[in-house]
Amino acid sequence: MFAVFAEELFKGRQLMSAVLEGIRVLDFGRYIAGPFCGTLLADMGAEVIRIEKVDGSEDRFTTPITPQGEGAGYVQLARNKKGLTLNPRKPEGAEIVRKLVETADVVIANLPQPTLISMGLDYDSLKAIKPDIILTTVSAYGSTGPYAEKVGFDGVAQAMSGNMHMGGVDGQPMKSFVPYCDFGTASLCAFGTLAAIIHRMNTGEGQHVEGSLLRTSLTFNNANLIEEAILGLGRVGTGNRGQGSAPVDAIPTKNGWIMMQVVGNPLFERWAKLMGEDHWMTDNRFSTDQLRGDNAADISARTREWAADKTNEEALAILADHRIPCGEVLKPADALKNEHVVETGIFNSVDYPGLSGGAPIAGTPVSLSKAPGTIRHRAPTLGEHTDDLLQELGYSSDQIENLRHDRIV
Repeated sequence: MFAVFAEELFKGRQLMSAVLEGIRVLDFGRYIAGPFCGTLLADMGAEVIRIEKVDGSEDRFTTPITPQGEGAGYVQLARNKKGLTLNPRKPEGAEIVRKLVETADVVIANLPQPTLISMGLDYDSLKAIKPDIILTTVSAYGSTGPYAEKVGFDGVAQAMSGNMHMGGVDGQPMKSFVPYCDFGTASLCAFGTLAAIIHRMNTGEGQHVEGSLLRTSLTFNNANLIEEAILGLGRVGTGNRGQGSAPVDAIPTKNGWIMMQVVGNPLFERWAKLMGEDHWMTDNRFSTDQLRGDNAADISARTREWAADKTNEEALAILADHRIPCGEVLKPADALKNEHVVETGIFNSVDYPGLSGGAPIAGTPVSLSKAPGTIRHRAPTLGEHTDDLLQELGYSSDQIENLRHDRIV
């Protein structure tokens, strides 16, 4: 399989420096789930073309950080991409889409199925243009079922999977601040797209790769849903405190908070000895992870008592000496300066027009020893590569100017 992959991907050229070099992706994605899928492919060397509205799509301007209004998410997720402005709903714009699809390997879109059809971006329409095209789509609920035509964002998927209920406390549900359904779906769609590329190299067939925010959220919460289906426990949220082992909780100290996570008998034994509660190791209330989870309030209370007269630094040092998993609860500013984060180079300083300094953009989240992903260039300014891409398709300078005058590009 890998021999075929290499032969097809690198046919007629010397070995390339990036795994996906030579793969062209048209990215119609918006906000996170679609764009981050494209970002991961771009990091691995694919040529990813972000296609957006003539005046810029809404996700370009979310959480603005530049004088022009570009947002932090855009600067992160559009890295390594080319920028093309286009109105695909006008006939001239639809023709440009057709010509681009003829040159492409993958199309990414996180739009409802009716919108895909109206824009000619559904799989049947794309396949009619290029039979071996791969279409990767993301939606809130998927393309089938009673909710197929409904719209939704990350928080809705969190809510409908039971995750908000289980993350809440005192009857108040709690949404994760970080949109993990979006980023998780994007990552899984990138995985599916890579599988589809390998399948095409082996068979010549394109296909439709489909992800949904709800499916991702249900998958992430599946173990809890299995427990509920089998045992019917009707669990309620306990905030930061875990329910399947203990201590798993955020613990206050003299000058902040730490997070501790103890799972398994060996770790609990070390914790009990540190607390001076050796007898708890033979207490029937704490003999298994689940029993400790059932009695987690008592274990958390003892941990809070232990930490009350210690600073974060003191508590973490003692816990580290006893090999108990723990970490400091950091504010965003502190996370950027954390010694491990800085030393390991997780963030890349990337310039963008209008910024006084480089934006700290996290690199490819997985490391490959032989073919790592890289950040090769910043996110594009609005329509930065429009002229070059249209000229590549055969449009003259005068034709491009007319398209711009008519607000096609």
